[in-house]
Amino acid sequence: MRLRLWGATDTGRMRSENQDAFLVLQLTDDGTDNGFVLGPDSSGAEAVDGTIDESEPEHPNTDPVQVGPRGVLLLVADGMGGAAGGRVASRLAASVVAETLVRDWSRERMVSPGRFAEHLQAAVHQANASVLDRTRIRPDLAGMGTTATVAGILDGFVYVAQVGDSRAYLIRNGQATQITRDQSMVQELIDQGVMSREEAERSAHRSVLLQALGTGSHVEVPLTFHSLRDGDRLLLCSDGLCGPLGDRELEALASSNDGLDVVCRNLIAAANEAGGPDNITAVMAEVISGGALGPSEEVRLRPFDPRHP
Repeated sequence: MRLRLWGATDTGRMRSENQDAFLVLQLTDDGTDNGFVLGPDSSGAEAVDGTIDESEPEHPNTDPVQVGPRGVLLLVADGMGGAAGGRVASRLAASVVAETLVRDWSRERMVSPGRFAEHLQAAVHQANASVLDRTRIRPDLAGMGTTATVAGILDGFVYVAQVGDSRAYLIRNGQATQITRDQSMVQELIDQGVMSREEAERSAHRSVLLQALGTGSHVEVPLTFHSLRDGDRLLLCSDGLCGPLGDRELEALASSNDGLDVVCRNLIAAANEAGGPDNITAVMAEVISGGALGPSEEVRLRPFDPRHP
């Protein structure tokens, strides 16, 4: 499978610091991160965009990337909690997920989609423990936490592990479908039929999360999966992007014929034009070739079954 990849982040108009983090990682057989890591600190800048080749930072390479036998990782984390706490939490979670996968997945001898998904889930659990440990040794960081939406692409499938309300969308044939479920109070009320989606968007409690990394010793990490087809796009984003934008506007921008660099910039610009109340991050992958064959299936939330081949 060949992909195009891009990521971008912006502080937004209402915040003084960017507490989002993202990364793109080409996983390798040798247990190193030489496959490249792209994230907000990779160039020392607060807002970074690019692909997985930074040999010429001013003119990044947008050539397709061949997915190796260990896959590709994408991650978005949205930190929270006082002063610098959110920034520390999101970057720590991103680095721990990457380091854990680089180490453990490269040692795995049963290289299968099922084991890959389990390693994604285990890496997120490790990130939770690491963020929690940091707060124990740094009282000044007490109360910090972070969301994490982690997508792994391998053998024609995307596997998503999620904590919090950062989202993943699959864009197919011009339609964007959310393939994660917000772990938030308002989403719970929507599911119970107590609140409509329109009411949730106006609710004062829309930012209240049911769980986040670093806020408790136990965290549920649901796994979902979906097959990928040629032309599909995957979007991971923080709520600073999907919050201000309506579903139709996000769908139109994410499915435009522009390159991923332009798409990410346009999404961020639209969120800022809608008020930019929070940090804004978008990470995208586009399937160029090697996608699934046969009839196109419905895009929906698909819980991962360990028995899935």
